[in-house]
Amino acid sequence: MSRLNMYNNIFGAKALFVMGLLIMPALLFNPSTEHRVIQFLFFWFLTWLSGKKTNFIFTFFITFFIIAFNLLIPYGKVLYSIGAFKITSGALEAGIHRAVTLQALVMLSKITIRQDLKLPGAFGQLLGESLQMFAVIVNKKFQLKGKNVIAEIDSLMLELSEQAPQPTVAQIKTKLAGYIILAVIIILSWLLFFKTIIS
Repeated sequence: MSRLNMYNNIFGAKALFVMGLLIMPALLFNPSTEHRVIQFLFFWFLTWLSGKKTNFIFTFFITFFIIAFNLLIPYGKVLYSIGAFKITSGALEAGIHRAVTLQALVMLSKITIRQDLKLPGAFGQLLGESLQMFAVIVNKKFQLKGKNVIAEIDSLMLELSEQAPQPTVAQIKTKLAGYIILAVIIILSWLLFFKTIIS
């Protein structure tokens, strides 16, 4: 059995969603850049373990451009300079901090939001559909070729809006082993946060 099939059979969509909600504060409220990098790598490993595909090149370029934009506003100790352009410690750390936070959230969404997620109530339905759409975009093999970016994004939005509604499927219940694994992941995700607070 493939990793993706095991992931789909062991974990229910609601349990994964709740896990994501419980883990997110441990990432967003952790002030340590180094610990956020570790959390990002941890979420990336979990994404791979679940059988979901990730695009290393796309992740690298997004991270690179976020860091590069932050370097345009230098502050802190000058680490390196090329003419008038200066790479400073403060701008570099802020760029890494923001880049890994965004990428960690993307990886977390890959493993905690599934297309079979059903939430109760009208607001829950709206939120569920929005999250499902986000999951489709995140997991979709969509590449911008640079010739006409606006047209390509418009084409993606049109394709998503024309997708046929997913048929109702039986909700997969989280197995006992799944609950244990999710509990361990939540605890591991919060360890770095408490380590930062204590230190």
